[in-house]
Amino acid sequence: MANTEFVAQSGFVEAGSYQLMPLRFGHIAGDRVLLTSPSGEYAVLPRTKFEDFICGRLDHESPEYFDLKARHFLTHTSSATLLRVLASQIRTKKEFLRGGPKLHIFVPTLRCNQSCGYCQASRANADAVGFDMTKTVASRAIDLMLSSPSPAVTMEFQGGEPLLAFDLVRWMVTETKKRAADSKTVSYVICTSLNLLNDEHLSFFKEEGVFVSTSLDGPAAVHDKNRPLAGPSSHSAAVRNIRRCQEALGEDRVSALMTTTRHSLSKGKEIVDEYIRLGQRSIFLRELNPYGYAAKTTKSIGYTVPEFIRFYRETLNYIIDINRKGTFFAEGYASILIKKIITPFGVGFVDLQSPTGEGFGVVLYNHDGAVYASDEARMLAEMGDRTFQLGTVNDRYLDLFLGETMQQLAAAGCAEALPGCADCVYVPYCGADPIRHYRTQADLIGHRPTSSFCNKQTEIFKLLFELLNDSSQEVVNILVSWIVPTRRQMPKPSWQFQ
Repeated sequence: MANTEFVAQSGFVEAGSYQLMPLRFGHIAGDRVLLTSPSGEYAVLPRTKFEDFICGRLDHESPEYFDLKARHFLTHTSSATLLRVLASQIRTKKEFLRGGPKLHIFVPTLRCNQSCGYCQASRANADAVGFDMTKTVASRAIDLMLSSPSPAVTMEFQGGEPLLAFDLVRWMVTETKKRAADSKTVSYVICTSLNLLNDEHLSFFKEEGVFVSTSLDGPAAVHDKNRPLAGPSSHSAAVRNIRRCQEALGEDRVSALMTTTRHSLSKGKEIVDEYIRLGQRSIFLRELNPYGYAAKTTKSIGYTVPEFIRFYRETLNYIIDINRKGTFFAEGYASILIKKIITPFGVGFVDLQSPTGEGFGVVLYNHDGAVYASDEARMLAEMGDRTFQLGTVNDRYLDLFLGETMQQLAAAGCAEALPGCADCVYVPYCGADPIRHYRTQADLIGHRPTSSFCNKQTEIFKLLFELLNDSSQEVVNILVSWIVPTRRQMPKPSWQFQ
């Protein structure tokens, strides 16, 4: 048997000058430079090392050289093999495009028995007439969902309050199971305030494997102010029924989502504590969206981007401290971004997809039969603007998803090609979100330097790279644990279905 010896590091050094591969760069804290590649690889260099690298004089035996070479920031030969590797990485990141939209949102009714100040859907009163989906519309919408090339889809019920149309929801789930029995895997999610929950609902959810996603904005002082309910405290109803769902369905089938208002900004710790008290293993620190009633009440419940970032940073640090003390608890938005930063995989979260997830990753069937590119597109329509209506449930699948509206979204939805995004160091991890920019800046592309979406994203990316590169190994391990949770650790929140 031949002798086997380890090759010295110098044996991996290639002679001659190296070539730079495609990259973007930006300055971050501490006089350092962040580099990102089109496939999402990243590296952080001191400014002096970065200058050496760019000028072609980086020491071939330095740790920085080997790291940059391994991450394909430099090469000594543009071989076909290398290009295939890079193409494979990019293809993996864009895997979410395969098979068309996977999240199919149904609005069985626009009626609701609450009057939340930040309601994005411009809901109708609980006793209103003409705001329920008919079985004819529902049946056609189910057919469209099952026409999707994707082998696995999520059927999500939103509102209004879907429990006000529970008979229709039950029929739709049962009917879908019949039609999809041999062709598709379908996951079922109902987004409900839970204040109308009864035993019949619970029995159905358990029998049919329906996931429950509810709203919980924090302790009573915050939740009741954000989500008023005539009569009893909406918080007490939410807490009581979250526990009922956990007992009947299991903790892994019940998740909660919060919305940040001005009332939340000084209550980050209390909000997290409430989630932990109720057995939740994650929280999604969600900002207000500029749609529906939320657009009208922004002066009373809104805030600036710096105010939200301050709240986000303080609350995220508190969550990390909780994990340090031995309690697993994740922040959902950070989890999504970290997955995009440190793994080769993309995510299904619509706001962070490029090309845009609107229409490509999600589609919504409204109660009246209109089909929209996303929930946000539906919200705009409720405000009188149907720009992003793809058609109706009576249209053919290909006409909906290859039509003019989808072409416009596609043209404005690739962040890598947009002015203001193309050179941004964070673009491999970000999304285009053209509908939001249309709403806030009256333009599908938007003016990125003054975009609240981009300003928020930039600050959160800076924070996460700071944590990943300047923190202790303990903190890094905590962040990584959020993207590889076990079934025991974390229920599947609604944002993971996208």
